[in-house]
Parts: sequence; structure tokens; C-alpha cells
Amino acid sequence: MSNVGSTETVDATLLAHRDKLLGFIRSKVSDPQAAEDILHDSLLKAMGSLSQLDDEEKLVSWFYQLVRNAIIDRYRRQQTEEKYLDKYALEAPNFDASEEKATVCACFREMIPGLKDEYREMIESVELGEADPKQVAAELGITANNLKVRRHRARQKLKEQLVETCGECAARGCVDCTCQA
Repeated sequence: MSNVGSTETVDATLLAHRDKLLGFIRSKVSDPQAAEDILHDSLLKAMGSLSQLDDEEKLVSWFYQLVRNAIIDRYRRQQTEEKYLDKYALEAPNFDASEEKATVCACFREMIPGLKDEYREMIESVELGEADPKQVAAELGITANNLKVRRHRARQKLKEQLVETCGECAARGCVDCTCQA
């Protein structure tokens, strides 16, 4: 059984250290929102694991350890996500925009505004505007491989809408588009 006092005492102690804890997290994590999330998640974990703490005097140092572990876990998740995004980008089919432009259905432009904002922007800037993908990735603060994945998803979503709207014409690649009068 825990020797720690009431939940209110624990809340008050951690609340008194909130600014220092958040400052510590922000020194390790550059994104302020991520720092807040780590603090919040750590507080939830602490409340659920309070029975493991035997000495109330060790509460703050125990909580700092929970925060350190949460920061490490966050970086591990990011590395794993990047690893799989990189792998997906390598496996994703290469796309030659010049070939696609020659066969795209004329009505696709009407469907672009209906796409999710990030997909619409990707289609307009990279596919139609022919912006440099490396520059777009830098502006978005993502890796080139992550951009490649987003481009692939944006094109897939547009293709799904084309097939839904134009039917068989779009499914065949719009070589002989007959869907518009």
C-alpha cells in the first residue's frame, strides 16, 4: 500500500512544480504543444501509478522520471514513424507527372477544391504548379520521403473521387475521356 497522502496533496505538489516541469520538458522538446501533451500524459500516468510511490518526499523526483521516460518514448515513436514512412516512400510507386498530365480527365480540376486542404495544396503546388518537392518539404517542415507519401495519398484520393464521379473512364486512366460534354 502507498504511503503517499491524498490525491489532493499530490495534485497540489505537482501543480506547484508545473512551470518547472514544463520548462524541463520544453528544454528537451522544441514543440510547445508536444511539451504540454507530454506533461498531461505524464500527469495521467502518475495518477494511475501513484500506488507505486512509497514516500511522498520522493514525489517530485519520481514524477520527473516519469516525464523523462515519456520524452524518450515520444522520440522512439517518432523514429519508428519516420522509419516506416521512409520505407513506405521507397516502396511507393514512382510517379511521372508528365505522363499523368497527358491522360488526366479534364473534370479533375473541379474535384480539387473538394479535397482535404493538405491534399488540395499538395496537388495544386507540386502536381499542377510544378513546385520543387524538396522546397515544399522544407516549407512544411517534413522530410522528402514524408512529402512523397503525402503526394501519393493526395493522388490516390483524387483518383478515388474521379472513379466515383467519372466511373469507368477514370478507372482506365482517362485515355479516352467521355465523362464531360
